[in-house]
Amino acid sequence: MCFIKPVGVMLIVNRFRTIVLLITFFITVFTSSVYANVLEGIRVWPSPDETRVVMDVKSEVTFSYFTLSSPSRLVVDLQDTSLKAKLPMKVTDSAILTKIRSSSSPKKGTYRLVLELKKHISANIFKLPPTPGGQYGHRLVIDLPNKTKKQQALSNNNPIQKLKVSRDASQLAGNADIIVAVDPGHGGEDPGSIGPGHKFEKNVTLSIAKKLANLIDRVPGMKAILTRKGDYYVSLNKRTEIARQHGAYLLVSIHADAFNSPKPRGASVFVLNTRRANTEIARWVENHEEQSELLGGAGAVLAKNNRDRNVSQTLLDLQFSHSQKEGYKLASDIVHNLAQVTHLHRSKPVNASLAVLKSPDIPSVLVETGFISNPTEERLLFQRSHQDKLARAVATAVVQYFKDNPPVGTLFANRNKTHNYRVQSGDSLSVIAQRYGMSVSAIKNENKLKTNTLSVGQILKIPGGETSLKVPQVENPVETETIIHTVSRGEYLGRIAQKYKVSVADIKRENQLRSNSLNVGQKLKITVSLKDKPLRKHKVSRGDFLGKIANEYNVSVNSIRTANHLRSDSLAIGQILIIPNK
Repeated sequence: MCFIKPVGVMLIVNRFRTIVLLITFFITVFTSSVYANVLEGIRVWPSPDETRVVMDVKSEVTFSYFTLSSPSRLVVDLQDTSLKAKLPMKVTDSAILTKIRSSSSPKKGTYRLVLELKKHISANIFKLPPTPGGQYGHRLVIDLPNKTKKQQALSNNNPIQKLKVSRDASQLAGNADIIVAVDPGHGGEDPGSIGPGHKFEKNVTLSIAKKLANLIDRVPGMKAILTRKGDYYVSLNKRTEIARQHGAYLLVSIHADAFNSPKPRGASVFVLNTRRANTEIARWVENHEEQSELLGGAGAVLAKNNRDRNVSQTLLDLQFSHSQKEGYKLASDIVHNLAQVTHLHRSKPVNASLAVLKSPDIPSVLVETGFISNPTEERLLFQRSHQDKLARAVATAVVQYFKDNPPVGTLFANRNKTHNYRVQSGDSLSVIAQRYGMSVSAIKNENKLKTNTLSVGQILKIPGGETSLKVPQVENPVETETIIHTVSRGEYLGRIAQKYKVSVADIKRENQLRSNSLNVGQKLKITVSLKDKPLRKHKVSRGDFLGKIANEYNVSVNSIRTANHLRSDSLAIGQILIIPNK
């Protein structure tokens, strides 16, 4: 049987459908206008001085914030914004931040975020525009200092004063260390240049810098300090500040070059020239320095219009002139040594006006270890053996520079003179001999010692003329090992990355993961530094002795002694020993 609807009814139905469509359209338009922006993601970068929270937003965001106490919280309201990022987010490796969560909105169209803090601090919040290279879009950055203003003031004063007293005392004794600041370029929010194989400059610079610092530390009379030790961002001004606070005589910044063509290759060494760069590559590097500042944070970009113009220009010119001259001298030595182990892009130091080189009181050089934009060189830069060669070449040049130009009061300056050393707690003849790069027998003969026994406070004469001031031959100073991690219930990429002190991006890249999702029982390959690998412990059994234990774990007896602060080789049954990873 066939039923025919009346025409009037059909018109009503059609009108009803039209009204529904119009209502849907207006709701969509209204909703999109209310939530014009989107919070797309949140990244957290803990560092020794602060924790940085970076929020990726679809467009420039309008925000307000306030703090709450008992417990301490920072509340941020994002106007006309909806949420796409996954919350809540627990933070386990920050000295100040514990959790980021959402909260009930104060009004329609406003999204409220709550950052749970361990104590009350003054946050620095600012917006950043999209980067020229397209790595990042609009961002809202929150810097949370680990210390209160009062704590910062105390730490800014006392350590420097103590450092100066300690350094003066060492100089009077004639055995002060030469401090060298080693600066791994980029880090954290700033990946640096990205190679065609999607490898980050920030990772290779940290690896080479750690190897360089390790080699410098093995030279008697020298000590290295790193401007960053992990994957976090340090502003350009802060890098030179760290060097200055530690009394560094020199700053060496490690980078990997890049260009808009894959053809350039080879290493270069940059020195300061405040007038202009002398190559196209140098101008390219200068232009990208500001992009790195935008990637990592406001830093010098926000401070450009607030420079102190009342500083004595004459004094600065004199200091800059000295730093430039000494920097060029060292850069020439580094170029010569790099030529022995890698291809050179330029056979002479390159002039450039870069912020990290602009320390008037500390000679500084910037070493471009190769072109990460060149596919062949990108692979080479991430090879352990090639990194070792690069680090050794730079270290050799640094040692030679200070042999030729030893600072007054240092062991280098007094290496041919006999001087006194006061025995401290934990010292042994072998430790002291290693410290001064000489044999135990030389110290015993100079002091007419019949045994190896020393007393705290005892004065030893350290003979001159025998000190070995050269870079020791070390195989793979920063060893790595690829391990297999089995995912347990409750684990996620952030927690696993924290455990092994690697980045989430490294784990994803090594295991070709397209998302952050993990399955219980899933096997992950993770390449870790042996120094960062979780420590092993050994319980001493009957018949154990240091040599036997060292052989069992494939480490040296001395490394076990050092890790456990052993003053003798005697062991007790049941004693727990920490077994180092190298």
